[in-house]
Amino acid sequence: MKDSQMIQILYEAYGKELFLYLYSLCKNPHQAEDLLQETYVKALLSLSMQHGNMRAWLYLVARNLCFNAMKKEKHTVPAEVSQEKCAEPGILEQYIQKEQNRALYRAVARLPSKKREIVQLQYFSGLRLKEIAQILQISPENARVLSCRAKRELKLYLEEEGYELS
Repeated sequence: MKDSQMIQILYEAYGKELFLYLYSLCKNPHQAEDLLQETYVKALLSLSMQHGNMRAWLYLVARNLCFNAMKKEKHTVPAEVSQEKCAEPGILEQYIQKEQNRALYRAVARLPSKKREIVQLQYFSGLRLKEIAQILQISPENARVLSCRAKRELKLYLEEEGYELS
């Protein structure tokens, strides 16, 4: 298989989720698109290195590129999380769903940056804790502990907002 075909397969498989992840970090769709392209350029240049988990490696490259770009711009990682559009149920259901999403996004935004990033990677990008540990360059056990603590904090934040959680 040619390198260009492999890049095409990787882009089709992970491009959208990597873009959303980058956008959640930098809050700028144009910058997220540029960083996504730069991620795949790096992938093309080092494709022969045979990375064990290409998805986790792409996330790591994308994350590093984003943080480097933000350092150059003298910005910090934003605290807010982008809001995804919800499905189109009835007007009342849609309003309730949007309010619940807003509460969840506010709660996620209140988390410390590392816990927030773990939640984003785990639930919005669908990565396993082992992959997240690789990306964040921490031990899998540390990723698990931070994930548990983040969920506990989210539950407390949401209960403060008046949501009943089981």
